[in-house]
Amino acid sequence: MNIFRLLGDMTHLISILILLLKIYATKSCSGISLKTQELYALVFVTRYLDLFTDFISVYNSVMKVVFIVSSLAIVWCMRRHRMVKRTYDKQLDTFRHYFLIAACLGLAIFLHEKLTIREIFWAFSIYMEAVAILPQLVLLQRSGNVDNLTGQYVFLLGAYRAFYILNWIYRYLTETHFNRWISCVSGLVQTALYADFFYYYFISWKNNAKLQLPA
Repeated sequence: MNIFRLLGDMTHLISILILLLKIYATKSCSGISLKTQELYALVFVTRYLDLFTDFISVYNSVMKVVFIVSSLAIVWCMRRHRMVKRTYDKQLDTFRHYFLIAACLGLAIFLHEKLTIREIFWAFSIYMEAVAILPQLVLLQRSGNVDNLTGQYVFLLGAYRAFYILNWIYRYLTETHFNRWISCVSGLVQTALYADFFYYYFISWKNNAKLQLPA
């Protein structure tokens, strides 16, 4: 544990809390991609297969449970909640996320750190997380206008991964045998996908204006 990982975890947690606040307070998921949320649920379920077998710390176990349960709860609300599901922008959320799943699974089968089922699923979750935001970004570009809570949610998701890159750099410099090249490369790809969003987010913040993305 180091300050960069802690900041990354807290930023990630806050982003999820903001999304849950938006859904439960407004009874609306407008501007949120169900496909991105389904991909994140898949990410956490496949990454934390060791939840009941490997105990590292209470902190670690609690965070794993929180991420799994919250991601599944968000998907359930968007699909099943009587009021929330009516606000889902299905016509805008048309990204074919099944292709992302297939591509990431194929990549994980051929590029992994150890040839075990758990490690292949771990690699899959890392690759999947790197591109899971794509349906969300496409939806926001198609809609143009981004409400404050949705904008904060996406921004904090990007910030979380940026903090994790600093965490990996710190660990590389301080740990003799640190070698997580899959995480590092995927994290850089994921952060790069946010570059355009970050630009327009900071422009809107600087001008104290509503966030708008070019179509």
